[in-house]
Amino acid sequence: MNRKSGVLKLGLAALLSLTAVLSGCGEKEEEAGASAAASVTPTTAASAVADSGIKNPRVAFVYIGPPGDGGYTYQHDQGRLYMEKELGIKAKFVENVPESADAERIITQLAQENDIIFTTSFGYMDYTLNVAKKFPKVKFFHCSGYKVSDNMSTYFGKNYQASYLSGIVAGKTTKNNTIGYIGAFPIPEVIYNINAFALGAQSVNKDAKVHVVWSNTWYDPTTERQAAISLLDKGADVLMAYQDSPATIEAAKERGAFAGGNDSDMSRFAPDNYTTNPVWNWGPYYVKAVKSVIDGTFKSEQFSGDMKDGTVALAPFGNKVPDDVKKLVTDKQKEIIDGTFDVFTGPIVDQAGASKVAEGKKLTLEEVLGMNWFIKGVEGTIPK
Repeated sequence: MNRKSGVLKLGLAALLSLTAVLSGCGEKEEEAGASAAASVTPTTAASAVADSGIKNPRVAFVYIGPPGDGGYTYQHDQGRLYMEKELGIKAKFVENVPESADAERIITQLAQENDIIFTTSFGYMDYTLNVAKKFPKVKFFHCSGYKVSDNMSTYFGKNYQASYLSGIVAGKTTKNNTIGYIGAFPIPEVIYNINAFALGAQSVNKDAKVHVVWSNTWYDPTTERQAAISLLDKGADVLMAYQDSPATIEAAKERGAFAGGNDSDMSRFAPDNYTTNPVWNWGPYYVKAVKSVIDGTFKSEQFSGDMKDGTVALAPFGNKVPDDVKKLVTDKQKEIIDGTFDVFTGPIVDQAGASKVAEGKKLTLEEVLGMNWFIKGVEGTIPK
């Protein structure tokens, strides 16, 4: 399992809004600069795409949240805009789509009018696969999943590399060795990023402890703020969050603590209290994916980007991060990029002290993606 397995709770008004978008009003998409071309015909994309490629493919994106969330969906939307600029293609998008049967209905409707569909959240995986089977000529790209078919690929990246680097900053920043982490959902993607962050902190501060609480949200600023405050009340002076809102950073600012966010550069929310965090750069992949359909070279794949190819990056440092800490991070980043350092290289033991990775060994990508245990030094539990 990977990114976005939680269910986003939407009110009736939001669902009605989605229905309106898909029924043809298109007003919100046009306002956002993402409307489809006016010449789209009611014929299905299955009849429009040929194996030899299609010159002007119709493209659509399905988002878990709003592009204005400042985090995960914002980065996907920036990737869409990059693709549009590079290829001269206008793409549709539908936002706030819940990870439920509604997703399958929406993806199905989009498949009737588009040639390429990107579904950007883990919880869309089975729904995307179901629709892909019904529309074999449409090309589907699903973010963070593990299921593929002849006309469906997956894509994600090794964001844990940047989480490790973020941990270095946290480990050097904390004054009382108490670091808080607000986990989104207890799924492997979040777990391995927490572990990578903790390993980074421990690499520069062996006494640092990472205390985890779960928000069970991807984008709920109120809940995420409350979770952050609970950790600050326990004495944490540095926080990290795996949600899409800047609520944790804003709470830390109010208490004079430091914090990093997730997915996007969030320094603007509290530049003097910001550390850094992993960011996504989806644009080049979206260009590559769409071009493969245009030139007829599409092949189903499971793409995993990293810091070397630029899919994963580290946000700029906050104003108060010292130069010596910046150098520690940039030196380690160079090792990650040139392949001389791997985040999950042993010895690594779990919370109980049991060996999980022997000295000199390293986890395979498959083992990382299935991680369901915390390393020693992480305080907290993983709900069953």
